[in-house]
Amino acid sequence: MAEDLHWLSAVEAVRRLRDGELKLAEYVEALIERTERLARLNSYISHEPDLIRQSVKNAPTGPLHGLPFALKDIIDTADLPTTASTPALRGSRPRRNAPIAQSLLDAGGTLMGKQALGELSFGMTGNNPVFGTVRNPYREDHIPGGSSGGTAVGVAAGLVPAALGADTGGSCRIPAALCGCVGFRPTHGRYDGRGVVPISSTRDTTGPLARSVADVRLIDAVCAPSGTSAATTDLDGLRLGVPRGFFFDDLDPDVAAATESALSALAARGAVLVEQDIPDLVRLNEAASFSVVLYEVGRELSAYLYQHASPLTLRELVSQVAIPQVRATLESILDEDQIPGADYRAALAVHRPALRAAFAAYFAGNDISAFVVPTTPLPARPHRPAGEDVTVDLNGAAVDTFRTYIRNTDASSTAGLPCLSIPSGLSRDGLPIGLELVGPDSSDARLLAIGEAVESALPPLPHPPL
Repeated sequence: MAEDLHWLSAVEAVRRLRDGELKLAEYVEALIERTERLARLNSYISHEPDLIRQSVKNAPTGPLHGLPFALKDIIDTADLPTTASTPALRGSRPRRNAPIAQSLLDAGGTLMGKQALGELSFGMTGNNPVFGTVRNPYREDHIPGGSSGGTAVGVAAGLVPAALGADTGGSCRIPAALCGCVGFRPTHGRYDGRGVVPISSTRDTTGPLARSVADVRLIDAVCAPSGTSAATTDLDGLRLGVPRGFFFDDLDPDVAAATESALSALAARGAVLVEQDIPDLVRLNEAASFSVVLYEVGRELSAYLYQHASPLTLRELVSQVAIPQVRATLESILDEDQIPGADYRAALAVHRPALRAAFAAYFAGNDISAFVVPTTPLPARPHRPAGEDVTVDLNGAAVDTFRTYIRNTDASSTAGLPCLSIPSGLSRDGLPIGLELVGPDSSDARLLAIGEAVESALPPLPHPPL
């Protein structure tokens, strides 16, 4: 039995822990052993077995009954550093847990550690010259996606049953898609965002990653103040949008094939696929997307440093950033005139509301409960040396790595909508492919119920060949 403990679902683990069929100490030891054996994946930045064992001695209470979980290393914890995978914060020790972390602990969760990410939540490849390379469990010489790459790797590799990542433009969903797990971006504001190293308060949210939608619902029920409805949904008669324009353009052939197969499976279960595009989506998103992020990131990182009584200034933090492209981006925002205040205010007051209105009109006008697109245009690509990983190959062309991977996830992030990535298949090379569901604003419980129904219609992925 011990050999299989690492593949327990979070829901099943909670049931066994609650019913006394599984001892928490035994479960934790199995995960510690697997983490040590697969240390080459470099999923964790902080993982202290003695600290974990000490926490297990205090019998947990609450709905999680001791369930092990992990956190992307931008979520503050009092017992472990919060590094954001950047050298300047390597010794940063927050004074208290972030409220979202405290919610999981109060519910009886057992913290297994803090997981690697693209530096300061920028980046897609898992390459970091200081903290090391994060490796995709399905092909260890391939990227995990980002920025919550270590979180997706830990869940997909069986190091932990569930974890919290964070998502600004796709950072929960993209690595989930590339590593073969489920990633959820809740409606913006659904989770408490305090105590998290920020990029953009207008766009940032934490979000769960797990190996099934049911496990994500378990974590969401703890993280969302209102909890999560246990309602189920039948695919028969369910209207799902399929906006082929833009989202289906220039797809990797394996992604295209897996997506069409998934759509056929949904139709076979009775889902009504409504092939209708979202008018003017690209222009509306471009007017609101990066101008908000680039205006807010410097100010909000500065505020985070101040709130934590850090001796560092923003300029000092930026000077120590390890990845040249991330450092260049942040150096550009040190000039506060790069994004004029008028442009930022227009993005918030005019362009983002227009984008949200376009999405709302699309859902209401077509009477659809969610729309379905490939999470990413391509699966994971091979790791390349730092500096050479700024482009990837897509259909014979070298394209921008970051912008290509976020292409299908960015607009819904800008609009703050709930989104869910579910595994839809494997490429011919054995790499996971994701299917994204996007729902109307604040339809999180409904979207998760739809996600479970969609998941049941698709073939399960095999475990990674570790």
